[in-house]
Amino acid sequence: MTKALFVIDYTNDFVATDGALTCGQPGQTLEKPIYNLIKKFHDEDDYIFFINDLHYVDDPNHPETQLFPPHNILDTYGRELYASIQVLFDEIKNQQKVFNLAKTRYSIFAGTALQQLLTERNISELHLVGVCTDICILHSAMDAYNLGYKNTIIHKSGVASFNKQGHDWALQHFTNSLGFKVHD
Repeated sequence: MTKALFVIDYTNDFVATDGALTCGQPGQTLEKPIYNLIKKFHDEDDYIFFINDLHYVDDPNHPETQLFPPHNILDTYGRELYASIQVLFDEIKNQQKVFNLAKTRYSIFAGTALQQLLTERNISELHLVGVCTDICILHSAMDAYNLGYKNTIIHKSGVASFNKQGHDWALQHFTNSLGFKVHD
C-alpha cells in the first residue's frame, strides 16, 4: 500500500508565539513529533505533502477575511513553516516524492490538485499532522472520507488546536464517525 504524510498548516502564523492566528504552545509541542515523522517517511522513501493556507492582503473574495485576522499571507514570514520544519523542508523540497501545495480553504482537497496527485501515484494510505485539529485537519479528514480514503491515520502527537474542546471533539469524531485511526 502506497502511503503519504500530509503536513498541514504547520506555519509560523499558526504555531509561533507571535503568529497572527497561533495555537501557541499546543502547536509548538508538535515540532519534534512532526519532524520525526517527516524524517521517517523520507527515510522510507514515502511521499510527503506540505499543504498550507495561502491568503492575500485584504482579499474581499475570501470568506476567511471576515472570520479571522489576516494570516498566511503570500511571501511573509507567517506563511513559512515553523522552526526546524522549515529547515528540514528546505533540505528535501526538491526531491521527487516531496510536494508543496497551496490551499485556500480548510480542506487540503478543496481547490488543489491533490486528488489527481494521489490517484496518479496510487496513494491510498493518508497520514495527517498539523493544525488546527478541529478546522483544517477535520475538514481534510472529512473530505478524505467522502472521497473513499478509508485508510486515513491522524497522529495524535502531531495535531493541535487553539481550542482544546474542539481538538478533543475532533479526535473522537475521526474514530467514531469516520472510522479512521488515531495513533500515538
